[in-house]
Amino acid sequence: MDFTLSNASLNASARTLGGELTSLKDPGGTEYIWQGDPAFWSGQNPILFPIVGSLKEGRVDIHGKPFEMGRHGFARQSEFSAAEQGPDYIVLELRESPETLARYPFPFLLQVRHQLLENGFSTTFAVENPGPDPLPFCIGAHTAIRCPLFEGERFEDYELIFDQPEDADTLLLTPQGLLRDGGAEPMLRGGTVTLDYQTFRRLDTLIFQGLRSKSVSLRHKATGRGVSLDFRDFPMAAFWTKPGAPYLCLEPWHGCAAYTGESGRFQDKPHVLTLAPGERKELTYAFTLLNA
Repeated sequence: MDFTLSNASLNASARTLGGELTSLKDPGGTEYIWQGDPAFWSGQNPILFPIVGSLKEGRVDIHGKPFEMGRHGFARQSEFSAAEQGPDYIVLELRESPETLARYPFPFLLQVRHQLLENGFSTTFAVENPGPDPLPFCIGAHTAIRCPLFEGERFEDYELIFDQPEDADTLLLTPQGLLRDGGAEPMLRGGTVTLDYQTFRRLDTLIFQGLRSKSVSLRHKATGRGVSLDFRDFPMAAFWTKPGAPYLCLEPWHGCAAYTGESGRFQDKPHVLTLAPGERKELTYAFTLLNA
């Protein structure tokens, strides 16, 4: 089911399949979210839960037993239900089912609130543990922003600008999508990354952790137009596209792919969150449109 959101300046769409915000248009009708194209990638704005990235051999150890889960977990392929709606927001929720329990043996409540702002939107993930045991989880976003945004522009005309000077390496992935133990490459020097497809052809994904910055802008170098992502609630930020594709995914993560040498136990995953019975955790990221 699809839902329409609007305020004085923006229009958006959300859907129950995957719980995603799938469209964001400014007053001039410019679409900011990638609309999906199987020639490149049919995704748009998937929710990564209860894992981020790939598992070692596709399995994770929970209470001494192996459980299989595909990359980024199952939320992105699950049907959410609408819990609450207003003109400019919607709350979609997902609970455990026989299908999820076979891959992730925990009762849970995942609520996703998409809220239009004056010049952008926020998404809040709220995870609650209704069960009797501790609930471990990872969560993240995978928001694909159209890049370039306007006719006559090129992907290479854009850059990523962090709000603080940075001196950070990108973590490195194996061909199987695992993080290499000790693998890193210098990438972020001074807070700016100029985009080019060759970087993504070689590295697949830019993955940073431990940044001083709380936000990053995807901005056209000449006009200043683009978007800004506030990821202050998340310890990792990643950026991905397919070479030649007209989008860039800006991804706040609380969790990441398995490391090649990790134990395989869920509770040992980097940046894993664990809720006590009855506990609730909220994490928010927000996009602001840059209309310079």
